[in-house]
Amino acid sequence: MITFPESFLWGAATAAHQIEGNNTNADWWAREHAADTELAEPSGDAADSLHRWPEDVALLADRGFGAYRFSLEWARIEPEEGQFSRAMLQHYRRIVDACLDSGLAPMVTLHHFTNPRWFARRGGWSSPRAAERFARYVEAVTPILDGVSWICDINEVNMLSMTRGEEGNEMTAASLPAPSPLVTEHLIDAHHRAKDALSTLPAAVGWSVAGQAFHAADGCAEEMAAYRYPREDLFLEASRGDDFLGVQAYLRTFIGADGPLPVPAGAETTLMGWEYFPQALEICIRHAWELSGHTPLFVTENGIATADDERRKDYTFDALAGLANAMADGIDVRGYLHWSLLDNYEWGTYRPTFGLVGIDPKTFDRLPKPSLDWLARIARSGELVR
Repeated sequence: MITFPESFLWGAATAAHQIEGNNTNADWWAREHAADTELAEPSGDAADSLHRWPEDVALLADRGFGAYRFSLEWARIEPEEGQFSRAMLQHYRRIVDACLDSGLAPMVTLHHFTNPRWFARRGGWSSPRAAERFARYVEAVTPILDGVSWICDINEVNMLSMTRGEEGNEMTAASLPAPSPLVTEHLIDAHHRAKDALSTLPAAVGWSVAGQAFHAADGCAEEMAAYRYPREDLFLEASRGDDFLGVQAYLRTFIGADGPLPVPAGAETTLMGWEYFPQALEICIRHAWELSGHTPLFVTENGIATADDERRKDYTFDALAGLANAMADGIDVRGYLHWSLLDNYEWGTYRPTFGLVGIDPKTFDRLPKPSLDWLARIARSGELVR
């Protein structure tokens, strides 16, 4: 029997743009509606969580989960530079209060890929003032974070650098350009400034890094290490001294002499086209622990895009078994947040379904899948059982 510590936090994660709907002031909304967009479909109403968030909180709280990770939407809070919406600040505070009142530890993400349009027009994360502007936003939201135990200031910071900070993308290191050194510098600066702004709160502050479980093809260890460093290792090293480091893992990536290799022929793949590889979580946890200098870890995302909910259980069981192996070796992991609570907008399409809960696209009714109650039983008991 595999058991997790009683203090271990279990929950699920979401992101504002992917579930709230009609985030019209965000750069991603502009991209979705551009005349020459390459995206399959716009986000539209998403899951209407801007209004139905109490149902989302209850889905976790009523089943005995211990944590809910959700994000604030910068584009709603600061719709024009220096102008902050008191109404939206109060809106997100109500979500924090609902979590606290229902026994959920809120993990609040301050930036999950999307930017305000005005920020993008001023150069986005490439601008010399990017970190300053982000810090001003963090200072504005700090008062509504009282009582929050966990704050993730920037989600998948390495992916943000690979997209040049101009657009979010829930993709892989193999499908994105090399990180921008300038954007990387600005993101690290923004992280330090955010930590300073949040230092008045008794909260654990960190960021999350997307792990790729990089593998070297035969004879290509040096090429793999060189490829991985600016895309992952640099950000893990920059996490040293943080209160925690969020680890996000879904897949593995093989690196050959000329870069990333395609998914092996005949391998099972997910609805994202990624190789089915639940062992990625343990690999990424061990690598993050080593590179971060033993910074406490939190699994801030892990899951699978599939229409087969039984396969979702299989993937999650094996990922959690690997996580338990790493913890048994002394690696400090504080909790596990499944991606995602809801089927949502996956950056251009609704086709990949990651959720423990489905959404009726016409009524927005929440449709819990068997995997939600299965994971809830594990969360309540701390025992990993099929």
